[in-house]
Amino acid sequence: MSEAAVAALPEIEVLRKSAQLVDVVVKVNLEGISHSDSLKQSPTGENCLNWVLGHLVCIYNNSLPLFGVEPVREKAALARYDRGSKPLTDSSEAMQLSELLEIWSEAARRVQEGLASVDKSRLDTPAPFSPSNDPNETVRSLMTTIFFHQAYHAGQLGVLRHVAGKSGAIA
Repeated sequence: MSEAAVAALPEIEVLRKSAQLVDVVVKVNLEGISHSDSLKQSPTGENCLNWVLGHLVCIYNNSLPLFGVEPVREKAALARYDRGSKPLTDSSEAMQLSELLEIWSEAARRVQEGLASVDKSRLDTPAPFSPSNDPNETVRSLMTTIFFHQAYHAGQLGVLRHVAGKSGAIA
C-alpha cells in the first residue's frame, strides 16, 4: 500500500493494517519451525524464538482489554514470557510452539475485532498502563507503542529463523 493510501485511511484502519501485517510476518517467519527449533539458543545471547513468540502473545493478551475484548488466557499462564522475564534457557519452562501459535492466532483475531469496534473518542482517554511510565499516556499512544513493539519482535523472529537453521522467509 502506498504512503498516500495509508495516509488517507482513517486512523483505526491504519492500526488494523499494522496489526494485520504483524500477524502475517509472525506466521511467515514461523513456517517450517518445529518446537525444538524454537528453543535453539542464539550464540549472541538473544532470547530464543519460543520466548519471542510467547512474548508477542503475552503483550497482546495483556493488551486485549485496551481493545475492549477479553484476554485469551489468564495473565499468569503467560507470565514466563512477560516483559522483563529472564531468558528462556530451560525447555521445561517453554510452552509448546503449536500452543503459542494457536494463542497468537486467537489474540490477533481479537485485536482486529476490538479495533473494528473501538470508539475513536476512547483513543484520547488516559491509558490504563504505560510501558514507558509516561504519565500522559493515552490509549492512542499506547496502541501505537504496542504495534511498534509487535512489529519489532515479529522482525526479530526472522533473524531467529537463522538461529534455528532455516533460511529467511521474507525476501
